[in-house]
Amino acid sequence: QVQLVESGGGLVQPGGSLSLSCTVTGSLFSIVAMGWYRQAPGKQRELVATVTSGGSTNYLESVKGRFTISRDNGMNLVYLQMNSLKPEDTAVYYCNVRGYASPTSWTDYWGQGTQVTVSS
Repeated sequence: QVQLVESGGGLVQPGGSLSLSCTVTGSLFSIVAMGWYRQAPGKQRELVATVTSGGSTNYLESVKGRFTISRDNGMNLVYLQMNSLKPEDTAVYYCNVRGYASPTSWTDYWGQGTQVTVSS
């Protein structure tokens, strides 16, 4: 069974930094991409950043230049370094893995979420 466990959220002042990490356990036939999503109160969940198995990255426009996603070569860990944080970055951040449990069937796996609050 695949499990994702996030860590690193918390309270930070505007302009500060936080680093999130996500540990992936369990086995998959292959992983397509790993990423981070967020959901603020009253809003839909949105993609923040993804990194594919090939290393290509994609970012939400509003976080470009401030956030950096990275992963380990074994695709068991994915990180999100968040700099120059703004109050509008406040949300619950979710780790995501899109992977194939079998050669023909892919699934999105989610962590439990970690709260990031940016406030003075």
